[in-house]
Amino acid sequence: MTSPMQDQSPVRSPREGWASRILVREMWATLGIVAMWVAVLFVGVYGGQATFHSVDSSVTTIPSSVFVALFAAIGTGSIAKRVFGPKPE
Repeated sequence: MTSPMQDQSPVRSPREGWASRILVREMWATLGIVAMWVAVLFVGVYGGQATFHSVDSSVTTIPSSVFVALFAAIGTGSIAKRVFGPKPE
């Protein structure tokens, strides 16, 4: 008993090859998240401090990376929820 060989079409789909690796949503989401946290790293190393003066002449100093990290965490959560979350069926 023999089984017939299936014909393989020489025409490739447009999403094969290098384009299929570049057009992946998860890759771009990961790149965006990494870029946000690299920005937090650079602000933490090279950034200044936020200084607040109150009425009673007390001074509060907070590193500016705290504020950048807060917004990076919000951005990471929103990107992760949209791209890596459950897919609508």
